[in-house]
Amino acid sequence: MLPKFRRNQLISVHSQVVNWHAGASHDWTVAMELSTEATRSAPAGGKPQRAHEAETHGVPRAIDFPRALRFLLFSIVTLVVAPLFGLIYGYRTVDWLVFGFFYAASSLGITVGYHRLITHRSFQCPDWVKKLLLIAGGWAIQNCAFHWAADHARHHARMDSEEDPYDARRGFWHSHWGWFFRKDPYYTEAYAPWLGKDTVVLWQKRWFGWIQISSFALPALIGLGVGGMERAFACLVLAGAARVFLVLNGTFCINSVCHLWGRQPHSQTNSSRNNFWVALFTFGEGYHNYHHSFPHDYRNGGQWHHFDPSKWFIFSLSKIGLAQKLIRMRARAT
Repeated sequence: MLPKFRRNQLISVHSQVVNWHAGASHDWTVAMELSTEATRSAPAGGKPQRAHEAETHGVPRAIDFPRALRFLLFSIVTLVVAPLFGLIYGYRTVDWLVFGFFYAASSLGITVGYHRLITHRSFQCPDWVKKLLLIAGGWAIQNCAFHWAADHARHHARMDSEEDPYDARRGFWHSHWGWFFRKDPYYTEAYAPWLGKDTVVLWQKRWFGWIQISSFALPALIGLGVGGMERAFACLVLAGAARVFLVLNGTFCINSVCHLWGRQPHSQTNSSRNNFWVALFTFGEGYHNYHHSFPHDYRNGGQWHHFDPSKWFIFSLSKIGLAQKLIRMRARAT
């Protein structure tokens, strides 16, 4: 017998209507997959996956020093070097244009590529489009899609538990930054078995080091070509390090703010919340209560008026034949 809140969630999912833009022939398959996710607490085979459970439960996790030092470097460049450079030399239009392009590209690479395409498989697209999305997502310096999606799938399956990577029960600072700086003893790919069969995901994992380098080299090279060494340094600081810092903190707000503050119109069985303000700077990811209620929907903002540029981007791709089989739920707020 399922616990009461799990039964209610299952009934809620079954009560919705699932639509494919490409047709209705796959409705039952999608409904069953959504139902399985709504009630699943562990990979197939029984008990939740726990790595060294006896040694890690309740014990502080070791600091990931290389990752923490990289974030410290981005923080210093963003909060100290970037303002000083602006005061002394000033930024030009080209610097801000390069910043805007890489901010939008890396943000959409995460929201559309890593999140909605790879983790939740809410639409399909040609491999060359998927590669472009994963390159852009790699520019955000948030790990390769393989590990990012494995962590996020575990977040959905084990939300608000010890195994949740961003466990909001441990407070704002843990779910925002703290988890990112520590080694995770619960890491597993068991919640996302499809990742190991995705040739494009494996391709990006293989080349991820070069993709990270290009995240900084390309802005610098554009600046160099336009205005010499001064513009190269300006673009490296602004469109490189500062942009990565801002995109990272936008993603972190989804893990923290959207599990602590906001509305819960679709489900009160977990900590997820809709937060309009977070949606404004995360390309629509702030409608988190909707997302956790209907994780396979290609939209996070389920209503037409919800600010969700990521859904508009995916829908636009579908209109020019570059995205297919968009999963769409017809949800009613409670």
